[in-house]
Amino acid sequence: LPLPWTLALCFSGWFFIQSGAAWLCFRMPDRWFKPNQFPFRATRWEANGRLYAFLRVQRWKRWLPDGAAAVKGGYRKKKLTDFSERNLERFVIESCRGELTHLLAMLPFWVFGFIGPPAILWLMLAYALAVNVPCIIAQRYNRPRVLSLLRLYREKAKALSTDQAESTSSIR
Repeated sequence: LPLPWTLALCFSGWFFIQSGAAWLCFRMPDRWFKPNQFPFRATRWEANGRLYAFLRVQRWKRWLPDGAAAVKGGYRKKKLTDFSERNLERFVIESCRGELTHLLAMLPFWVFGFIGPPAILWLMLAYALAVNVPCIIAQRYNRPRVLSLLRLYREKAKALSTDQAESTSSIR
């Protein structure tokens, strides 16, 4: 195939690869997305979020698309508006789901080597990284922050229930 056709075929192929990864992850059970397990748990090299501060994620993450807008029943993660315990838990699960979706969407870049010259692989790898890595970084930036909110919420709820139990027992 001529190079322009090969490139057109490759970039249209990405639509199917990324849609397939999203479809697959959307159908996985929530119990598979645990933030304290590999590959979702925070690592030492992330330095408790200092890496993301260095990358200035807060400044550019708002420009990333939210894929949930394209999926019926998708959970939108762009802006957290409900700070209930249930919604914070949902956000954590969906951030893991989003991260896995983008990880899976990057992996098949090598397939394009079958339809084009070897140089196409480098172009497809660059595309895969440019499109998916910022989204993964945003998930890894947001998830620990939401987990921290969730911990605070639970600690406060526990303290309130302890206080209520103590006040109820002192009334008796």
